[in-house]
Amino acid sequence: MARRGTELADATLRGDRRALARLLTAVEDRSPVAESAMRRLYRKAGRAQLVGITGPPGSGKSTLVSALIGQLRGAGRSVAVVAVDPSSPITGGALLGDRVRMQSYAGDRDVFIRSMAARGHAGGLASTTGAAVAVLDAAGFDHVFIETVGTGQSEVEVAAAADTTVVLEAPEMGDEVQAIKAGLLEVADIVVVNKGDRPGALRTASQLRAMLSAAAPAAIDDRPRPKRPEVLVTTATTGEGVPELVAALERRRDAGAAGSAGPARLARAEAQVWAIATERLRARLHDRDHRDATEATLRQVADHEIDPYAGADRLLGEATET
Repeated sequence: MARRGTELADATLRGDRRALARLLTAVEDRSPVAESAMRRLYRKAGRAQLVGITGPPGSGKSTLVSALIGQLRGAGRSVAVVAVDPSSPITGGALLGDRVRMQSYAGDRDVFIRSMAARGHAGGLASTTGAAVAVLDAAGFDHVFIETVGTGQSEVEVAAAADTTVVLEAPEMGDEVQAIKAGLLEVADIVVVNKGDRPGALRTASQLRAMLSAAAPAAIDDRPRPKRPEVLVTTATTGEGVPELVAALERRRDAGAAGSAGPARLARAEAQVWAIATERLRARLHDRDHRDATEATLRQVADHEIDPYAGADRLLGEATET
């Protein structure tokens, strides 16, 4: 397995797109191949701009990402997209395919689009998305977009996975502006009112600017953020406003190059390490050597013989003693 992972990593670094696709499959399947490949690739990552694209269903996320790809490719940039889709309840696979999303870029080797199933993850982000993004970063893409399902806690989670978070909204939200206030302030670096050719788009943008300027920015991590997010208007189907969005992303990228993105990457590293540590702890407590003791402790908690804190302390002791 280790040798296979190393071979896929080396081929990916040489620009082999088939190897990259196979490696991402291994990442999504949590194969041991993925771990050995990541050990090889990770130090090559850290150069791409990681951009999260999130927002409610129907706001035009995929269309805007496609427009951004066109703009960036026109400037000679390479682009990768991780599109986190709802999972099929039967197969666990992504219901929305790469080819359905952006067929026009199928022949461009400097564009790589990958759908990943959310696999029931409540926040909308696949639990393996961080590793997939690191692989694409190491593969040499200039920009990696992370497009989320746009429901639940995905807005919060995409902010933890990205350097810059773009939150899309549709025109004429009305009372929904207040409902989204907290989420926007927590995660948005840039707010985009898409479908700008529809009635009410400019009014919605003005409402958002007023709302965001009137409130202090909140933070879910240690990332330095502007005093308030930029609010832009785009029409992704025609490309109107897309150059301005790219310029805003460039400003964020330049700020990161100057060092202000350091806390964002530290927060991302913390999330990745904790996720792996938690997964390994859970796996260890359910392996052959610990399964009986784990189940006995859980039964005692269920029967109120011991409290959950004592149960957790006992399991941590079991995991660290051997």
